[in-house]
Amino acid sequence: MKALVRIGLISFGLLALIALSMSLSLARSLYSQASGDAGGRPNYHFSLYLPDNHNSFFAGIIAGAEQAAAETGSVLSLHYIDPYLNELEMASYTGVDGVVVCPYLDDRLARRQLERLSAKKIPVVIINHNVPADQPWPYIGTNNFDVGRKLGTIAGRISREPLNLAVVYSDKSPGIYGERELVEMGISSAIAGKLAAPIIGLRTSMNPLDAEQMLVHLFRTQPGINTIIFTDASDTLAAAQLLIDMNLVGQVQIVGFGAESGILEYIRKGVIAGTVAVNPERIGYEALMSLFSLRSTGYTSTSIDTGVDIIDRSKL
Repeated sequence: MKALVRIGLISFGLLALIALSMSLSLARSLYSQASGDAGGRPNYHFSLYLPDNHNSFFAGIIAGAEQAAAETGSVLSLHYIDPYLNELEMASYTGVDGVVVCPYLDDRLARRQLERLSAKKIPVVIINHNVPADQPWPYIGTNNFDVGRKLGTIAGRISREPLNLAVVYSDKSPGIYGERELVEMGISSAIAGKLAAPIIGLRTSMNPLDAEQMLVHLFRTQPGINTIIFTDASDTLAAAQLLIDMNLVGQVQIVGFGAESGILEYIRKGVIAGTVAVNPERIGYEALMSLFSLRSTGYTSTSIDTGVDIIDRSKL
């Protein structure tokens, strides 16, 4: 009888030891996952905040950020900014290790939200549209003066005739619209002396049909317009098709934005004079890498210019 009791106690002890070992092993594994990868790098949780716009430009930013997150062993969550909600303000309560933000709200409102994150010691990197501040946040993206200068360069090459120019901004490209003064300064610097009249500034909404309706109205009310610059890829495509439908190819010149296959095909056919292309994948990648550096070392570059390229028929 005593032998059976002794065997039972030994068996119970062995089972308890096995359970404790498994528990310690699991705890060690969870700690390792929370603290870092096999190379000793910490695993961070970063958040990417973008306008609620699912076009190819923002898809490229997401793809680039996801690649950088995979390379650094970070977790990336995606959030869309609604101007009527406070997702960005609530980010300071989520426990994230850092945020990448593409601000598209009023600068004053965006600055207030970003400053709240900084006050909580949450690292911030902004992309696509810089927000002025006493202590600037790291910025990744294009220089919009350079964007305007290259748009103007294409327009200036079209013909020797004076330009009656309209520039179409869009809610679909909030970073450019937010810095439209810089864009127009760049355009003016490239075509100085060729403008027949002041530049006409227009703006489309998120509605994909808005560009077509706006252009029909423009041609009726401003028949002297001979050159139109666009700052959004979908607006560029809509305008090119409208020129074909209205038999205005050659009479009105289009300077586009983006390197979508449809835009490149219209350039080959002579419907679009040229386009400027940015690299959204690089913007997303560099932003996440900068955030990782800022979170892990406390330092990163104050700005990275991801560049702008001109594409015309000679390059296709």
